[in-house]
Amino acid sequence: MKELHLACVVGARPNFMKVAPLLRALAPLGQMRATLVHTGQHYDAKLSDVFFDELGMPRPDVSLEVGSGKHGWQTARVIERFEEVLEKYAAAGEPVGRVVVVGDVNSTMAATLAAVKLGVPVAHVEAGLRSFDRTMPEEINRIVTDALCDMLLVSEPSGAANLRREGHPEEHVHLVGNAMIDTLLHLLPMAKSRDTLARLELRPGCYGVVTLHRPSNVDRAETLRPLLEVLIEASAELPLVFPVHPRTQACIERFGLGRRLAAAPGIVRTEPLGYLDFLALSSQTRVMVTDSGGLQEESTVLGIPCLTARFNTERPVTVEQGTSTLVGNDPKKLQAGLRAVLDGSYKQGRCPDLWDGRAAERIARVIVEA
Repeated sequence: MKELHLACVVGARPNFMKVAPLLRALAPLGQMRATLVHTGQHYDAKLSDVFFDELGMPRPDVSLEVGSGKHGWQTARVIERFEEVLEKYAAAGEPVGRVVVVGDVNSTMAATLAAVKLGVPVAHVEAGLRSFDRTMPEEINRIVTDALCDMLLVSEPSGAANLRREGHPEEHVHLVGNAMIDTLLHLLPMAKSRDTLARLELRPGCYGVVTLHRPSNVDRAETLRPLLEVLIEASAELPLVFPVHPRTQACIERFGLGRRLAAAPGIVRTEPLGYLDFLALSSQTRVMVTDSGGLQEESTVLGIPCLTARFNTERPVTVEQGTSTLVGNDPKKLQAGLRAVLDGSYKQGRCPDLWDGRAAERIARVIVEA
């Protein structure tokens, strides 16, 4: 049997958490070669490179070094440079037989476009997720990527239902579970053994964690200011750790909110954290306030109340079964959610089926048996 050459593409930090367990699952399988391609969509070491060390991933075989930029510019650079990579392997007699993309960032869509135009089939890990909000760039990336892929690897039942409704053949759709949870469960003991809480002078269950970075929450002063005021008020009762995303930090400074935050003793601001340090915090927090898609999933598995600062979610199972509650960017809803957590009335959920730490094994079997 001829060796199957896979090209696994990553570009942003959520991608790494899904590819790391897949590379481990593929390693013991014969007749399989995996080439890791890093587009460089996230180039800050704190947001990208450190993940290779913490997740135990090999260094990338290919680095496209695309960097940050506008959507069109970034997408075009990934298409151009990834196309060159595929052509180079083909010319060397080592053609890529399948590309594997994950998630919903620009690199995901761009790598898919480059591959299918060269006749290389693509598998999409985390296919079928839909927020039904086309103002989100990620939603466009998801729709385009799924339309072009012939192997759709789905993390939750809503994803499979969405793909069937869009007309994808049944044989293309595979419900495999959530690969990011594989990484969480694999590294949770290591994360909890770190001194992260001690360094920040925190005790388990006696603090909250906040992450905000989406433009809808941070790009306008009239939206960001009242959200921060609610957090400052809550921090008088429960300290809140706030690893500040570069985009959010720039907005805080531009809107003159830095002094207000600095004057709140219950707000513990940090720089962006590596995965293990952040997992140490998120796994032992009392509440999560976030606009991140992945943290909705992680909080559900960890059994942590999650107040999701979005009006919609492409991960509805986290709301229907899990711990996530959508509060949008409404300060009153955020305040009510925090009060429910603090007074013990917040309704907990359960972990969805197949979020068991073995999704990557199922994905690897689908790829091998195709």
